[in-house]
Amino acid sequence: MVSASQIADYEKEGFIRIRKFLSAAEVAQLKSEIARYSHQVLPKLPEGDRVMEADGKSVRNLWRMEHHDKFFDEFSRRESILSTVGPLVHGKPVLLGVETFNKPAKIGSGVPAHQDNAYFCQTPPDVLTVWIAVDAVTLENGPIYYVKGTHKLGMLPHKPSGVSGNSMGLAQMPPAEESDKFCGTLDPGDALIHHCQTIHYSAPNKSDFPRCGFLLVYRGEHTNNDPQIKAAYLQGQKK
Repeated sequence: MVSASQIADYEKEGFIRIRKFLSAAEVAQLKSEIARYSHQVLPKLPEGDRVMEADGKSVRNLWRMEHHDKFFDEFSRRESILSTVGPLVHGKPVLLGVETFNKPAKIGSGVPAHQDNAYFCQTPPDVLTVWIAVDAVTLENGPIYYVKGTHKLGMLPHKPSGVSGNSMGLAQMPPAEESDKFCGTLDPGDALIHHCQTIHYSAPNKSDFPRCGFLLVYRGEHTNNDPQIKAAYLQGQKK
């Protein structure tokens, strides 16, 4: 479970980093299962449940993995994970999705600055993402950058980004000092947990090393669809 100090940091900054969230053995199994999924399940997926990189061959994102594979459905129900996120979503966690952000070597595309709730459309915004490093995340291969405290700004205007897999981006980035930005470098098995309204982004992967992240998204059972945020999202998808 998260400690009182970790909860306080999450509430203040909008994210926390947890070292050794998974053991080396668990990371090895997870990596193997993602490879199996990509080989066996990916070819059968509907178009909306996967995104490819510009080369048309390399996987950028896998979406809704829990709907297509027993391993990932069961992984999302682990009590060790649910007991960690429960205090952060202020209630019983409900899974919204299991995903990957693969970011392959040399060609992995970046992610525009955004707030996740532009996609999730939940109120109150008691929603988070558990971002687990399958590979080492370095300064060179496209780490996530968070802007501290921005989850307290409320939902900011977004616009279509033109980026496959991240169709919405901030209409305008609010002013931020360099000291307000946190770079999420990770060892395999480390995790970042971020609030759905914390501004974050990442650069392309220009390195020789892949940067696969495995994501679990949860909301508090008490949250509901926000019609205004949902309308803005649907309008953005038409442009």
